[in-house]
Amino acid sequence: MTNEATTKQGASTRPVALVTGGSRGIGFGIAEHLARDGFNLAINGMREESAITETLDKLRSHGAEVLYCRGDIGSTEARSAMIERIRESFGRLNVLVNNAGVAPKERLDILEATEESFAWVVATNLQGPYFLTQLAANWMVEQKRGAPDDFFCVVNVGSISATVASTNRGEYCVAKAGIGMMTQLFAARLGEFDIPVYEIRPGVTKTDMTAGVQEKYDKLIAEGLCVQKRWGYPEDSGKVVAAMARGDLPYSTGQVIMVDGGLTLPRL
Repeated sequence: MTNEATTKQGASTRPVALVTGGSRGIGFGIAEHLARDGFNLAINGMREESAITETLDKLRSHGAEVLYCRGDIGSTEARSAMIERIRESFGRLNVLVNNAGVAPKERLDILEATEESFAWVVATNLQGPYFLTQLAANWMVEQKRGAPDDFFCVVNVGSISATVASTNRGEYCVAKAGIGMMTQLFAARLGEFDIPVYEIRPGVTKTDMTAGVQEKYDKLIAEGLCVQKRWGYPEDSGKVVAAMARGDLPYSTGQVIMVDGGLTLPRL
């Protein structure tokens, strides 16, 4: 590595990844695989750091330096503060993983859903990642100019809900569909700088977000909902994102990788 972090006394030469929502679920699965692959980490979340010390220690056990950046990615101020803390702590950012997301607080039919719920979900799941990527991408371009051989990328964690309609959580589907276009937009814009942008779309994944519907999906999966008859796990997504972050897909910018066990595969 030749970018700015190496100019600091005793600075680590490990690449740095920011994983939003990285302290639980799919985000933690991604963060853990990145730590194993030699990345230092900035982990964003909403909980107090004291509530996740065990989680952060587990990531550090893989040899990673871990910075916790508490804050709401739906907030302009929180996003800016997060990037500044990473600058101060690591002096670099090689990979941004836009993973943080929320489900509607109440699943309501689209004929009854509220504007308040729509605004909250879209602010967290789409607007926040969009403008966080803008901040990170400008910094990556700056770094790339000084270190053209270093690898930088953005990975967006979308969802099968980008194309699979759920009429009782329309705001979530709309936000994830927006992530799909966001991936294409930033891939097109950052191409001249050789900074690829990717997207993964997890399917039914066993996390705390799906804990309340486990029985429902246990039955559906057993009945053939997915080609591979099992739940997805956070490590399934983690392995794919780690490959992207390592630079294993350097000529595939703008591409979407499904991590859904074949759920969205058209079948007769």
